[in-house]
Amino acid sequence: MKSNLSKLDVFSIVLGSIIGWGSFMLPGTKFLKEAGVINTTIGLILGALFIIIIQSSYHIMLENHNDEGGEFSFTYKYCGRNHGFIVGWFLLLAYLTIIPLNGTAFPLVIRKIFGDIFQFGYLYSIAGYEVYIGEVLISSLIVILFSYINIKGIKESARVQNIIALTLVSLVFIVFIAMFIKVDRANFLRNYIYDYKFNLGEVLKIFAITPFAFVGFDNIPQICKEFNFGAKKASLIAIASVSIGSLIYSILNMTTGLVYSPEEAVNLDWALGAGVLTVLGRIGFLLLVIALTAAVTSGINGFMISTSKLMGAISNHHMVPKKYAYVNKNGVFKNAILFATVISLIAPWFGREVILWIVDMSSLGAAIAYFYVCFIAFRLGKTRFKRAMSLLGIVASLLTVALLLVPTSPAALGAESRIALILWVALGIIFYMKVISGYKVESSKDSI
Repeated sequence: MKSNLSKLDVFSIVLGSIIGWGSFMLPGTKFLKEAGVINTTIGLILGALFIIIIQSSYHIMLENHNDEGGEFSFTYKYCGRNHGFIVGWFLLLAYLTIIPLNGTAFPLVIRKIFGDIFQFGYLYSIAGYEVYIGEVLISSLIVILFSYINIKGIKESARVQNIIALTLVSLVFIVFIAMFIKVDRANFLRNYIYDYKFNLGEVLKIFAITPFAFVGFDNIPQICKEFNFGAKKASLIAIASVSIGSLIYSILNMTTGLVYSPEEAVNLDWALGAGVLTVLGRIGFLLLVIALTAAVTSGINGFMISTSKLMGAISNHHMVPKKYAYVNKNGVFKNAILFATVISLIAPWFGREVILWIVDMSSLGAAIAYFYVCFIAFRLGKTRFKRAMSLLGIVASLLTVALLLVPTSPAALGAESRIALILWVALGIIFYMKVISGYKVESSKDSI
């Protein structure tokens, strides 16, 4: 396949995948309430440093492995089939959940502009979230649109992503600067600065979600066959994307904090939007909504690319049906894109709360993938420094897993997420046993 992605294309795909719906909503629902402004920023910076440490192992992976599937095919190559499946299964979960998460966010964006215009055809309520046929249709249409764009080829989807990412970053900075100039900063200083106290538990709550928040950086190994520059430049793009992504998360949190205290923010439907509307009026709010729309669509597009690459690689390694390895005339895994599309069209019918339960455990899946990459890179590292960085990555990955799984941890998964995790693991075991038995039968036929 001809390499045709530029450095800007790759940067846009990665950054657009990092900055999604959560960066606009988490300030009101999680960040300010649980960690304020400074501890949230510290947690995000530590998370970004964690990913940058992990990236040093990814650099080793890119130097030694140039195949689609990223962490999955890398683990398969150096640790075997069983471990490869574990990584692929959890990574597929992390990728797949982000598409419907952003897809179901699109109707929420429309709510901010037009109110309840698409809240028609009430179906049922799951975990307090009301599901409407109108909003399911809107979520489905946006997913189908990006499915169509991706089937036309990765260059086409990258071109769209460039426009989206540029719009997103520009508008976030414009809105923040305008807010900072216009707002009365006395309340901000009183709420978040004067009485600030460092709290490790608060910092760890934010740090624990960064594997999921920044998981978009590992789009790079998934699309490594699509660009023709080396591992060093690819790593620099990843580091730049994570750094800018962390900055934007922090800026959006601070923008919300400029207007509201934690208690005020958590009681609002969309604290960031309400604050911008109050201070900057409808024009500022419109700019923010455009930025939010860009974040939602860039997340769908970026992870549609990664999911199809991962699914195609898993199929090429005989762990899912061969049809998902089919490459169309545009050089993309068409059936794998359709698979991601179908899953993303089913998810909205379960309601957004159920999707959020699954998303919460996606950090665990990402951390497991990071652990394997660092472990293998530690074995492959040729210098003491590279092995030391890989060892730090191993420790940080295990810390993240512990933060999510240990019940007494400040960042422990909720009961619903733990149940979803158990079900996903059980489903994986059943699926793998079936795949293995089928593979053995196929191998025995080939040997006759």
